[in-house]
This record gives sequence, C-alpha cells and structure tokens, in this order.
Amino acid sequence: MQSSLIGKIEKAKRYAEEKNRVTFQSFSLKFRGEHNNYLVTYNLGVWHCTCAFFDKWNTCSHTMAMERIMGPMLAEQETETLGVG
Repeated sequence: MQSSLIGKIEKAKRYAEEKNRVTFQSFSLKFRGEHNNYLVTYNLGVWHCTCAFFDKWNTCSHTMAMERIMGPMLAEQETETLGVG
C-alpha cells in the first residue's frame, strides 16, 4: 500500500472521531415506525415527516428521534432552536 494512502486512512479515522467537523445542511431518510415507513427530511434547520401527527404538530416521534441521533452534527444555532445539545 502506498504511504500516501496510509496517511489518508489514518486521517479519515481521526476525522471520524471528531464529529464536530461535520455539519449537516440537508438529508432525507426512510424511518421505519411501528405502524408504517415514513420519509423524514431535514433542510437548513427545518424538519419534516410524512406521518399524520407531524401534519398537525410540526413535530413527531420520528423527527424527535432524529434530533437526538443527529444533534451533535447539526449546526449549533439550529440545535439550540430545537432544544438539542
């Protein structure tokens, strides 16, 4: 293996441990709930879910779970608004 590749592998390991290097701006995912699968999206601090509860309350167990999972990797300003962190 080339020494330059070894160096990149070591740097990648270090980066993976330093989660504060990553700030998500947007993503979408399939969330397997107890009764159905839902599409959860995050875009510039705004969550959305396709479940019926979210339509009424603008939050749900799926988005709250994702806030807990992703909290450390969301922008600091956004996590303060969400009450995470």
